Amino acid sequence: MLSSFCVWLDTALSGFDYALLSVLHEAAEAAGVVLTPIARLITLLGEKGIVFFAAALVLACFPRTRKTAVCLFGAVCCGALITNICLKEAVCRLRPFEAIGLYAEWWEAVGAPAESGFSFPSGHVTAAAAGMFALCFARGWRWLWAALPTVAVMACSRCYLMAHYPSDVLAAAVIGVLSAAVAWGITCLIYAVLERTADKPFSRFVLTFDLRRPGR
Repeated sequence: MLSSFCVWLDTALSGFDYALLSVLHEAAEAAGVVLTPIARLITLLGEKGIVFFAAALVLACFPRTRKTAVCLFGAVCCGALITNICLKEAVCRLRPFEAIGLYAEWWEAVGAPAESGFSFPSGHVTAAAAGMFALCFARGWRWLWAALPTVAVMACSRCYLMAHYPSDVLAAAVIGVLSAAVAWGITCLIYAVLERTADKPFSRFVLTFDLRRPGR
């Protein structure tokens, strides 16, 4: 059952979505042999935020990067909760290739696989934005130069494959940034508590454990 917000999206933003999807369709017609495998690979790498969870696991092994790991893990989890658990089921927006005949033709032309679940917002883009902006908050804003292209490339790949509308990925990017900000705030609170209780065994372990010197 479509929500009223979904109906608003499909009417108020239809022109915006069509304009960008048509540009991507033209790109597919011109260079789909090259672009389609790249878009599918990007989608695969962004699946479920696994890349960021793996990165968080590695960073958690060392005290100098453990705070970053906590923020990264929290940001992607927060984004997934908002996007995949709450908003997708509340908005119930069909994917472009499921909702509109023209987009279904474009989807078939690009040779993209069918995908299940609702369209708004994009889980892939939420994870990409949450993960990359978590690095910005935790490691410094020099990471912005990596964050912006990463999110943009993921957003373009999802729309290129007709899995999402541009409005889906735009909303997802905003959610991802907000998730990273929330995760950073929570991470700072956690570390404030750990540092105040650094004499306790658990806090000391969390703050100082180093995989390179586990017996330290």
